[in-house]
Amino acid sequence: MTSAVPTILHVDMDAFYASIEIRDNPALAGQPVCVGGTPEGRGVIAAASYEARRHGVHSAMPTIEALRLCPQLVLVPPDFERYTQASREIMAVFRSFTPLVEPLSLDEAFLDVSGCERLFGDAPAIGRAIKQEILRRTGLIASVGVAPSKFLAKLASDLSKPDGFRVIEAHEVREILDPLPVSKIYGVGPRTAARLESMGVRTIADLAQRSREEVARAFGATGVWIHDLAHGIDPRRVTPRREEKSHGMERTFPEDLSDREELRRFLLEFCEEVGFGLRDKGLRGRTVTLKVRYANFTTLTRTRTLEHPTNLGPRLYATARELLDKVPPGHVRLIGVQVSGLSDVRAPIQEQLFANFELTESGPVPRAGARDRLERVTEGLDKLRRKYGEGTVVPASLLGHKPLKSRDAAG
Repeated sequence: MTSAVPTILHVDMDAFYASIEIRDNPALAGQPVCVGGTPEGRGVIAAASYEARRHGVHSAMPTIEALRLCPQLVLVPPDFERYTQASREIMAVFRSFTPLVEPLSLDEAFLDVSGCERLFGDAPAIGRAIKQEILRRTGLIASVGVAPSKFLAKLASDLSKPDGFRVIEAHEVREILDPLPVSKIYGVGPRTAARLESMGVRTIADLAQRSREEVARAFGATGVWIHDLAHGIDPRRVTPRREEKSHGMERTFPEDLSDREELRRFLLEFCEEVGFGLRDKGLRGRTVTLKVRYANFTTLTRTRTLEHPTNLGPRLYATARELLDKVPPGHVRLIGVQVSGLSDVRAPIQEQLFANFELTESGPVPRAGARDRLERVTEGLDKLRRKYGEGTVVPASLLGHKPLKSRDAAG
């Protein structure tokens, strides 16, 4: 069992997307609000207010099922631009207290506040200050867990939601863990829980009482991991910058599409969005992957690795369009594009010896830097978007084209 003092925080925003919608439209307060796609468009619920959750509605549920459970449900289309902006404000609050911030998603992060006591007080004091500062800056409510480890901190925030604040001290670990169902352990999904139950293990106390060797024989390395967590042992550190492996976007269409030009327009929209996301994170990538799912749920992927990494929408689209031409026609249910092989934009690109020169009889002549020009233009467009919002500037071929993500959150 851990003997450390609590210095790890887990901060999780309450019903993040739905809370932003209610904050920006107070008339929705007290109503069962969900952010998600329409039932006609195969939509799913992206976030549910606590009023909606009382009817059994939860995220990732098909919208049509959510409406069956709660006919008075107020359905709001997602606006990820606003959610991302709110996330930036929240992450800025975290980093004003400690540099050791590990984001898990737009609305959730681990923080290590060890060493910050002389500036801000102990970990519980810092947790309360963060909660208050988020409310002051954004008008949103966070639940905060404080504990000696990441597992226990996340458990603490989960146990106290909504609008929660919970501290787990080292001497309380056994008392808090023992009565909880074994499914509360990170890494224990429905299948593992069912297997444990067949062994007579239903609570965390049941698991902790089994020998480490017995659990390891039954579940291998996973068994060692969950047995340690059952004793409150979690050596993972807060990692400030997790290396991102890929960045992409995919959506399910409200109705199957077979028109190639329409598919190309959506693909252009996605590539522009993915490119902006990469630039916003200071990344670029070399490998472009196209994903296509047909009406019969057959899924195909096509991949191409570029000579040089890029984060420019037109470059990504040119490759994705070529990949689309390589998949057979048919009724398409979902399409997506993903960029992997990511690297920091500050890393140098190895050019060919004469890449920027045209060879003539009189010798090499500098070639017009098409990529440099496109990068400069894109930088200016990004500034406009950040200042005036998404949709300020779009490719001419997308004028009059309604973005899919504003009408369907599925995918």
